[in-house]
Formats: sequence, C-alpha cells, structure tokens
Amino acid sequence: MNKIIFFAQIRELIGVESIKLDASNLSVANLLDQLSLRGDKWALTLKENVALCAINQILVDVDYIIEDGDEIAFFPPVTGG
Repeated sequence: MNKIIFFAQIRELIGVESIKLDASNLSVANLLDQLSLRGDKWALTLKENVALCAINQILVDVDYIIEDGDEIAFFPPVTGG
C-alpha cells in the first residue's frame, strides 16, 4: 500500500490532501494515468508535464517504478522571483 500526498495548487484543485492506494509495480506515468481516470479535475491537474513527483522525498521521473510502502508526493513546479 502507498500513501499519495498532494501539495499546493494540486491539493486545492482536486480537493484531496492524500489517499492510500496500491501503486506498487506501477511507473509514475502509469499512476498518473490511473489517477486521471478519477475525473476531469484530476486529469487536468496531474498531467505528466505539470506535476512533479517525489518518492520518499526524492524527486523522480515518470519512468520510476513504485515499490510497496513508497510515499508518493505530487506538487506543482516551483517558480520564484
């Protein structure tokens, strides 16, 4: 089982702080596809090009394979000025 946490604008747009889901053996891209099936807000908010992903607090790319027990976090790209 995996805990998936949503931060900042992503959390605000989908209205969910976190969920528990078995995502083991999925790539991050596959997980994003699966989460996008939850509705339009999810699909628009979690596009591969928009959401960054960290596994166990380490940034990963969409090819990363999730393991059982991994903590997954999605957040928007950070910009500053």
